[in-house]
Amino acid sequence: MPYITVQGPGQAEIVVKKSRFIASVAPARTDEEAWAFIEQIRGEHKEATHNCFAFKAGAGQRLSDDGEPSGTAGRPIFDVIDKQGLSDTVVVVTRYFGGILLGAGGLVRAYSQAAVAGVEAAGVATAVLAVDFRLSLDYPLVGKVQYLLEQRNALTLNTEFGQDVVIDCRLLAEQADGLEAALAEASAGRIKAERLQELQVATNLRPIHGE
Repeated sequence: MPYITVQGPGQAEIVVKKSRFIASVAPARTDEEAWAFIEQIRGEHKEATHNCFAFKAGAGQRLSDDGEPSGTAGRPIFDVIDKQGLSDTVVVVTRYFGGILLGAGGLVRAYSQAAVAGVEAAGVATAVLAVDFRLSLDYPLVGKVQYLLEQRNALTLNTEFGQDVVIDCRLLAEQADGLEAALAEASAGRIKAERLQELQVATNLRPIHGE
């Protein structure tokens, strides 16, 4: 099923009353990917006053104020993710304190604005899960395979003609099992179908809605 996520890593910075708020954003399909990104940003900003974050990745979601007053950092960051309808997204907002207190309301606005700017820098797209295949087959089967790929709106990435024909292609993950079954049936198992990777594929971009 299509879902909304960020296109790739992005970063944006805003300054509020001399405090720097740096939003770092990345796609994350699992808790492990989200935590790895958070630790990466923490490592890059060891001297920062706070590294607050929120993420929705797979079936998991977490948020943290990282020492800011409760509800002033992690929650507004998470609300940006939620209001944008994003999935598989992690946002870390790093703060370097500028010496002027912002108050609870000021902190909420600053973390929210920084998160929106970070998401905008990363880009937002409707995405689907796709699978890349490598098919190895005999020459007489080329026409049949091309027909099966066309039926499933598969994208042919590369074709090599050697001792055998090798076709690299991409199709929606929901079509993957059906393709394997159709290839096996059409060739009595003579076509080798290797899954190379699963990946997110952007289908269309949409604007970011700020606060």
